[in-house]
Amino acid sequence: MGLQMRMWVLVALMFAILYGIIVALGTFAGVHDPYAYIVMAVVIVGLQYLVGPNLVGLMMRVRYVSEDEEPDLHQMVAELAEKAGIPKPRVGISEVSIPNAFAFGRSIRDGRVCVTRGIQQLLNRNELRAVLGHEIMHLKSRDMIVITFLSVIPLVCWYAAWSLMFRPSRRDEHGANYAALVGLGAFAMYFISNLLVLYGSRIREYYADEGSVRLGNPPNQLATALYKLVYGSARLRNDPRAQHDLHRAEGIRAFFVNDVANASREIADLRQVDRDYSGTISENELLSLRSQSVRLKGAEHMMELFTTHPNMLKRIRRLATLA
Repeated sequence: MGLQMRMWVLVALMFAILYGIIVALGTFAGVHDPYAYIVMAVVIVGLQYLVGPNLVGLMMRVRYVSEDEEPDLHQMVAELAEKAGIPKPRVGISEVSIPNAFAFGRSIRDGRVCVTRGIQQLLNRNELRAVLGHEIMHLKSRDMIVITFLSVIPLVCWYAAWSLMFRPSRRDEHGANYAALVGLGAFAMYFISNLLVLYGSRIREYYADEGSVRLGNPPNQLATALYKLVYGSARLRNDPRAQHDLHRAEGIRAFFVNDVANASREIADLRQVDRDYSGTISENELLSLRSQSVRLKGAEHMMELFTTHPNMLKRIRRLATLA
């Protein structure tokens, strides 16, 4: 199934879960009470929509730069945005050591693309351009907005479960039993919807990778960039000076190109791709992955279910099919 179709199926499934919870609460609480949960969801989404970009910029110490300060960076972003058919986003530098990039904003016209000082020191121009193409595609597909809306549904499920399971009931025994049953169902839906949100987050990473290639970036350049980002992130885990930046980014690592928390585990898998140990992934090395199947071990497959990004070896294997 295409990545866009998967995302739409996910959206439909998530709102079906929300509808089921509201119907159950309506049956339990009366006609008017379910609207309180809808209002709560709208309020949470509205706050995330309005305040979210400012919080991301503050947490990541983003400083927006002019063309005079970063002419090459501005040129790459402008070219990629024009190819993608979107307005040129604002360009920022994040003063953190983590090598990475991220895109965020309230809409396409409010889009912001930021790179860290660490990634500028780690990647060459072609590799950085491939990463910027990935971030531009996040803005073009509006997946940040979709994930924001979806992430509210687990919160509603959790609130419903907490309200019904952990608050004393003043109803009769039958009503209390029904409340406990609905609360248990809401808790189960909280767990399932959380997994679905993470699944949606992983889908959008695949889609942004493909989009970067469609913008003219060779797949092996993006594969090399991902490889270097994993290596750079893994190296930071042993740097005491970088621990503060890693903790700072913990709450928003879903915005990053790769999951810095999993870098140490992924680097071992990626060494088998870099056969000549050059620190890059050549076109031939990438093409050789086409005939290989990537199967995760049981534990790794289970761990991927709880991550915001796909397994990096699987991502690079998918890039091989685009080469």
